[in-house]
Amino acid sequence: MFALGPATKVYVATGATDMRKGFDGLFGLVRDELLCDPLSGHLFLFANAARTRLKLLFWDASGLWVCAKRLEKGRFHWPEAAPGTKSVKLRAEELAMLVGGIDLKRTQPRRGWYRLERAG
Repeated sequence: MFALGPATKVYVATGATDMRKGFDGLFGLVRDELLCDPLSGHLFLFANAARTRLKLLFWDASGLWVCAKRLEKGRFHWPEAAPGTKSVKLRAEELAMLVGGIDLKRTQPRRGWYRLERAG
């Protein structure tokens, strides 16, 4: 299993992704579309257009992880990004909420806590 440390960033791709993509396809999306290093140790999250399936790509220094989740009911509440932005950066806590079905737009962090950061 993998663990997310405080230095691990979570990048959520804002567009729809073809869920037939595997290791190499997602690796290419991270490198070419999100303009990030897939071997950085950061986590990259993708969803289909209907937001009913997601895939995660993560490098743990010995190999790549690809994990998938398919919802039987409902949809994931995907974060919105500014126009022209291809990803949104989340904290590990926000990732857990997103995967757990919580709408991040309807949550309110306590005063002085972090908010969603936009990534390029």
